[in-house]
Amino acid sequence: MGKMMEISANKPVPAYIAYPASEPKGAVIVVHEVWGLVDHIKSVADRLAAEGYIALAPDFLASSSIDTQAIGGMQEALFDPKRRNQIQPVLRKLMAPTQSPEFGKQTTDGLKACFEYLYKLPEVHQKVAVMGFCFGGTYSFSLAVDEPRLKVAIPFYGHSDHDVNSLKQIKSPIYAFYGENDERLVSVLADLRQKMKRAGVNFTDKVYPGCGHAFFNDTNKFAYNPEAAKDAWSQVISILQKSFN
Repeated sequence: MGKMMEISANKPVPAYIAYPASEPKGAVIVVHEVWGLVDHIKSVADRLAAEGYIALAPDFLASSSIDTQAIGGMQEALFDPKRRNQIQPVLRKLMAPTQSPEFGKQTTDGLKACFEYLYKLPEVHQKVAVMGFCFGGTYSFSLAVDEPRLKVAIPFYGHSDHDVNSLKQIKSPIYAFYGENDERLVSVLADLRQKMKRAGVNFTDKVYPGCGHAFFNDTNKFAYNPEAAKDAWSQVISILQKSFN
């Protein structure tokens, strides 16, 4: 349904864009997991387009030194209890470049450029949201902090380490989704709720029982939970409709 394009930024960002068949209801940036711009993320963009939204899925690993083919082959092993401990240190080593300040700045600049591109499209009527998964969920929180014109942020299993003063910059609602068994994120969720409350942010989260990290990813047989994913998708569409009205 979509096609590849390039977003102008300090470093050009390749991106997949999908258009609806009729007049757009708005636009959504879809930010990938640590695996990069894989078919799963493109399919999410296509599904959003089918619901009436322009969907833009940037590839923030394309210009990095990260071997996306190598890490892509580790996805199932990372979620397989029998192989997880063996794979985790290898993946951490491969993903180390994402922890550098340079990578963070480049990704943030690229995400802002994606927002600006969509915001200026006349047919979007300045209605732009962000939706991200894992890596992308974390950067969805960041865009909400940095961009007051954002209509809504929808992070899936993302992390936010912003302090209360930074969170006070957020103007848009945030709807966050987690799996109950995703201990690393769920263990700090109560603290995040408190910080959001102190910052005056309209923050809502939903934790799905019996699910872990990446429960929405239908290409991962170990992580995917079809019931939770179906419910979360219906929630996303409802959130977008409410936020863009």
